[in-house]
Amino acid sequence: MAAEDHPTFFRSRRALLALGGAVALAGVGVAIVKWARFPPDTTPAGAYMRITYELSRGNVRGVFSYLEDAAQHAAFTIRDYRKQASDLVAAHYPEPEKTRLLDEYRTYAEASDGSDVWVDLATTRGFTARLRRDLSGVASSEVEGDRATIVTARGTRYPFRRRDNGMWGITLFTADMVALAERAARDLEVVQRAAEDYARAGG
Repeated sequence: MAAEDHPTFFRSRRALLALGGAVALAGVGVAIVKWARFPPDTTPAGAYMRITYELSRGNVRGVFSYLEDAAQHAAFTIRDYRKQASDLVAAHYPEPEKTRLLDEYRTYAEASDGSDVWVDLATTRGFTARLRRDLSGVASSEVEGDRATIVTARGTRYPFRRRDNGMWGITLFTADMVALAERAARDLEVVQRAAEDYARAGG
């Protein structure tokens, strides 16, 4: 008799499946309990605690939801402008400049959305490293209108702003991201003018 035909085989298999299901449910339960212990993300403390939680799991992408609106918009703008510039370069530029610029723009031009841009910036520009220097607990929360400051147990101050959807977003990286979006806009203008020149010359 094959092992799989033996009655004890099925009992053992059912037991293993039941155990696996119980472990999976326990994991989900733990995650739910963790989130339930956080204040809502419509409070600065709740948004900060979710940032620390995502980074503790190594989930840099998860932090994107807790950037302020201007930073998120900048990430999408960088993606859109690099995509437009890449399309013009591919259509009109000669070599070797075409290959050089396509390589330079590729990471953001091929990003699926703003969160992909954020993940690259956070990694290559040390954004998450700045956060990881102090992810201690919340000592106090100072709220003034649509702005707030989280003060950690170690004394680090993290600025937040209320987003349009009522959540709070960290503003620590906004200036850098907006500057990069503005640079992408300037680069696109240069590429557009050059592409028009190349197109006329080719015509």
